[in-house]
Amino acid sequence: MASPIDCIYYSTSHTSYRSLGLRMRPRLSRSFSPFVYNHSKLPCLRSATHPPLRLKPSISYYLPRSRQFTSTTQIMALPPKFAGQRLLFGEPAPAATGVAPAVHTLELFLDYVCPFSAKQFATVYYAVVPLIKSNAKWASGLQIVLRQQVQPWHPSSTLVHEAGVAVLRLAPDRYWAFSDALFRDQLSYFDEAVVEEPRNATYKRLAKLAATVGVDETAVYDLLAIPDKVPEGGHANGGNKVTDDLKVMIKMGRLVGVHVSPTVIFDGVVANDISSSWTKEQWQEWLTKNIG
Repeated sequence: MASPIDCIYYSTSHTSYRSLGLRMRPRLSRSFSPFVYNHSKLPCLRSATHPPLRLKPSISYYLPRSRQFTSTTQIMALPPKFAGQRLLFGEPAPAATGVAPAVHTLELFLDYVCPFSAKQFATVYYAVVPLIKSNAKWASGLQIVLRQQVQPWHPSSTLVHEAGVAVLRLAPDRYWAFSDALFRDQLSYFDEAVVEEPRNATYKRLAKLAATVGVDETAVYDLLAIPDKVPEGGHANGGNKVTDDLKVMIKMGRLVGVHVSPTVIFDGVVANDISSSWTKEQWQEWLTKNIG
């Protein structure tokens, strides 16, 4: 008896195989045949009675097939609970065509413990934002969204981003100020700084940092702290009170294929030309070209 893998046939007609109860099943085989027959319960047909025949696939075999997925690169929606991540500078200009006004969207996917993210954030926050505010056309035609991009190869990345989520929930109007403070103090949360520190101790430091920008320290820590016992009626390994929101943020980054920070998306398309080392003048040139 031959194995099913050995019984690979090519034929101009499969009538003889039907008579034996065999069915053609298109799939790729080791010999790259478009048709493979399962002869696990029958002798291999390579015999004098059933010599191998050649099968010519129909034209449909060669035609391109539609993909079973769709592109997800798009201007991502911003849930109302994350509204603090967005900077608006003015009212959108009314559209001449009578449709609802729309603005350009610049999305910054940044990691709080990434030095390149810190560099880009500082330039945008202290140089680009004032530029936009000083130009009426830019102010009414652009919004900036700060997307938190967790990079798990830095274990503390999850912890600092959880702090960002906590501030976003408690004091959304202080979210950008806290992000600025955290980026400026990011060295305190690099791998070497937290390797010997208990998780809740890191949360306490983050809560104190939030207090420096006017956010309730106790409330922030309450959202972040991990209990040392399973809550009554709860379950183990459940994270903290901001875990679910952080999951949503991570999912949103994955949906548009963002892997590393900083990544900038402009109107739904990754802007690979934008660099973390850009100066104020380079940003000004880019805004002039893309916003007008």
